Amino acid sequence: MGFVELFSMPETWVSLMMLTFMEIILGIDNIIFITIASNKLPKEQQKRATNIGLLLAMGFRIMLLFGISYLIAMQSSIFDVNLSWLHAAVTGQSIILAIGGLFLIYKATSEIHEKLEGGNNVNIEGEDKDGKKTTLTQVVIQICLINIVFSFDSILTAVGLTDSVPVMIVAVIVSMGIMMLFANPVGKFVNENPTIQMLGLSFLILIGFMLIAEGAHLSHFEIFGSKVGVVPKGYLYFAIFFSLTVEFLNMKLRKRSTEKVKLYTYQNNEERKEEFNGSL
Repeated sequence: MGFVELFSMPETWVSLMMLTFMEIILGIDNIIFITIASNKLPKEQQKRATNIGLLLAMGFRIMLLFGISYLIAMQSSIFDVNLSWLHAAVTGQSIILAIGGLFLIYKATSEIHEKLEGGNNVNIEGEDKDGKKTTLTQVVIQICLINIVFSFDSILTAVGLTDSVPVMIVAVIVSMGIMMLFANPVGKFVNENPTIQMLGLSFLILIGFMLIAEGAHLSHFEIFGSKVGVVPKGYLYFAIFFSLTVEFLNMKLRKRSTEKVKLYTYQNNEERKEEFNGSL
């Protein structure tokens, strides 16, 4: 089927919109991680690192789409485990998902530890409190590793929605274009609100556990007679949306409280000035 003929069909556009929306949702944590990683750089390099990260994410996804037949072939079992309490048929997909999940948990936990210890505070030159300077290459390598994980999970999810590679490629390009438009405003918002950074890192830990569970499910893990089920992504999206909604309400409440304190302080100072002037 030709490209023009394919996109003349209504169902193609429905699939495209669904895939684009899904890619944007899956890319939110990616943007947050890229923002946190690029925040270690000097100010003039942060926007460049963010754009490089999103372009790499798009490149990884497109490369995986062209090798989609290999991804599907990775569903076959590599080796089997048959013990009295454990049964599994480990596949290539499950190994990649499990390793990716462990990497996300490790990286997010490390970032949270650094933030709590104050290790991520950098000056205008991009140096932390110990005088160590993070380079653009180091940040790009971190972004590459995280993008491999997100790209693999994204493509496996996309395969479940459509089998048309051109539609997937267009959805990836459109979604990345939208994210590049909003990445820097989102990044600025995340940098100005440390609680949002913590939420994003917590989501990475949640996604890491989900990837491990999904990898175990693909390998048909059975522990003590109980099979490992898959975690529905809808539950994860709802948890993320609910957490962000609560945090936005808290931010609004904190802002109102701050404004009340400022107003009270101002009024109190004015009253003191009047009392002082009246006593002269």
